[in-house]
Amino acid sequence: MENKKKKSGGVLLGAAFLMATSAIGPGFLTQTAQFTGTLHGSFGFVILVSIILAAIVQLNVWRVLCVSGMRGQDVANKVLPGLGYVVAFLVVAGGLVFNIGNVGGGALGFNTLLGIPDMAGYFLAGGVAIVVFLLKNAMKAMDTLTKILGGIMIVVIFVVIVIVRPPLGTALRETVMPQAPMDDIFTAILTLLGGTVGGYITFAGAHRLIDAGITRKDNLGEITKSSVMGIGIATIVRVFLFLAVLGVVAKGAVTLDSSNPAADAFRLGAGEIGYRFFGLVLLAAAITSIVGCAYTSVSFLKTFHPFIEKNENWFIVGFIAVCTVIMAVIGQPAALLVLAGALNGLILPITLGVCLIASQKKSIMGTDYRHPIWLLILGIVVVIAAAYLGITSLSGLGQLFA
Repeated sequence: MENKKKKSGGVLLGAAFLMATSAIGPGFLTQTAQFTGTLHGSFGFVILVSIILAAIVQLNVWRVLCVSGMRGQDVANKVLPGLGYVVAFLVVAGGLVFNIGNVGGGALGFNTLLGIPDMAGYFLAGGVAIVVFLLKNAMKAMDTLTKILGGIMIVVIFVVIVIVRPPLGTALRETVMPQAPMDDIFTAILTLLGGTVGGYITFAGAHRLIDAGITRKDNLGEITKSSVMGIGIATIVRVFLFLAVLGVVAKGAVTLDSSNPAADAFRLGAGEIGYRFFGLVLLAAAITSIVGCAYTSVSFLKTFHPFIEKNENWFIVGFIAVCTVIMAVIGQPAALLVLAGALNGLILPITLGVCLIASQKKSIMGTDYRHPIWLLILGIVVVIAAAYLGITSLSGLGQLFA
C-alpha cells in the first residue's frame, strides 16, 4: 500500500513537472525576458493575471479529462462527433512546428553552454529526447528527466537573482499597481496565456495522469493537487526569470538584444558565467519541451487506432526525429513558428470550450459529478479572452504568406 502511494505521488509530481516544463520552452524564456525589458516591474502584474487565467484553464481541463478518463480528442468526439479529429489535427500540427523550434532552442543551448555548432546541436538535442523513449520504462524516465531538469532551471535562475539583486520592492508594488500602459499590459497577458496553456501544453499533465490510471471522481483530490503543482512550478520559473531580468534592466538605460533577450540579460547581470548559466537553462527548457510536446502530440493520435497505441513510443521517437531533420534542413523556422502561433491561438478557446460543455454532460462525466459553477463561469470568461487571442493570432498567417 505504501509503495502504491509512493508511486502515485511520483506520477502526480511527474505530471505536474511535465505540464510545467512543456510550457517552459525557448519561447517562454524569450517572452519573459522581452516583456520584462519593456514593462519592467509592471510585468509582475502581467504574471499575476496570467497565473489566475492559466489556473482556471488547467483546473477545468484536468478535472474534465481525468474524471471522465478520456483524453482531449475523445472528449471532443463525445461532445460533437468528428470534432476530436479536428482538435487532434490542430494540436499535432501546432506541436510539430513548435517542436522544430524547441530543437533549435536545444542547439542554441548547447552552443551557449559548450560552444557546440548548431548543426551538431540539433541532432544532440533531438537525440537526448529520443533516448528517453527508447528506455524500457519510458514514462518513468520522462517523469524523472522533467523533474531533474525543471529543478536545475529553478536553482540556476535563483543563483542569478542573488547575483543581480533585483529591486523587490518595485516588483511587489507594480505587481499590484502597474505603471506601464494598459494596452501593452493587455497584449502581454494574452500572449502569456497562449504561451503557457495554449496548444498541447494544456493536456500534457492530464494525459499523463490518464496513462497512469489516476482518473475518476475518487481521485479528484490528487488530480487537483497535481494540476496546482504544475501551475506552481511554471509560476516559480516565470517569477524567478522576471526578477533575474528585472535586476539587469532596472539598473539603468539597458536595451536587451531583441534576438536573444534572456541570454543578453544573464550576460549583463552575471558576466560570462551568467551567459553559460543561461545556456544551461535554455538547454534544460528545450529538452523538456521536446519531450513533453512529442509525448502529448502522439497521445492525441493513439486512441484513433490500436496500432498507434501499441507502438506509442516508436511514434514519439519518429515525431522527434522528423522535427530534428526538418530543423537541420531548413535552419531558422521563423515562418513555421508564425503558423504555429496562429494554430495554437485557435486551439485554446476550442479545447477549453469543449471541456466546459463536457463538464455539464452526465454521459461524459458520470451521474454523481458536479462541476463547480464558479469554475464554469470563469472558464467561459477565459474562452472569450482566448478567442480574442486566436482571432488576433490569425494575422500571423498574413505575414507567413506575404
